[in-house]
Amino acid sequence: MYEYNSDEAKARLFDLIEAALKGEEVYIAKDGQRVISLVPVELPKAHRQFGSAKGLIVMADDFDAPLDEFSEYQNGQPR
Repeated sequence: MYEYNSDEAKARLFDLIEAALKGEEVYIAKDGQRVISLVPVELPKAHRQFGSAKGLIVMADDFDAPLDEFSEYQNGQPR
């Protein structure tokens, strides 16, 4: 936990921001009282766009064709 008065915070602002981004608790005090808490902002997660992968995925023509390795498992009879 870091606690600095406003004058110290002005001189070390970059360091305080870096500490807050790393998850440290950072407070700035005025007249001995904590008045500011630095915390990282959580950005909203990107929304998924329906159809955004269109044209990027190709399915083989024989995608659903039976596999020779599994012929003995189909209908209980080997081919």
